[in-house]
Amino acid sequence: MSTRFAVISAPLLLVVALSSSFAWANGGGDEPPARPNCPKGQVFDSRSQKCLKQTSSLVPDADRTDYAYRLAKDGRYEEALALLDTLKEPNTAKALNYRGYATRKLGRTDEGIGYYLQSVKLDPQYAQVREYLGEAYVIKGRLDLAQEQLQHIKSICGNTCEEYQDLAEAINDSSKT
Repeated sequence: MSTRFAVISAPLLLVVALSSSFAWANGGGDEPPARPNCPKGQVFDSRSQKCLKQTSSLVPDADRTDYAYRLAKDGRYEEALALLDTLKEPNTAKALNYRGYATRKLGRTDEGIGYYLQSVKLDPQYAQVREYLGEAYVIKGRLDLAQEQLQHIKSICGNTCEEYQDLAEAINDSSKT
């Protein structure tokens, strides 16, 4: 019985793992899949499953973009921007969003807003960029513009998605101060 269960469950686990990666790759989530931490100047390559030099032509832009976001989320903003500078096609909604995130976190809020607006122009239905744009507006004290982004997010994914919840919290917290 246990052998039969293992034979059935192993393919099922593979399907679940692949479908979650596929859903993310096709816009099913805004968070890139978990990647190992690479040393400074390197980037994780999903094909070889190892860290390669940032300058390697073998690493596709998608991996560079995802890893730049991870660096930024880890507080390594300058490294994230340097990695985004290596993209062959830097003008994608995700790359511009992540560039905006890193610059905003470095305190360059107006510059970040510029990148977010470029990203929104490329993909108006990208909830995460609208969340980050709204958070930048909160920093600037423009709660009216942050509320506009909150309404856009609501039309994209409702009021229960993470992007809506996070921006609503940022707006609410700023109103208390």
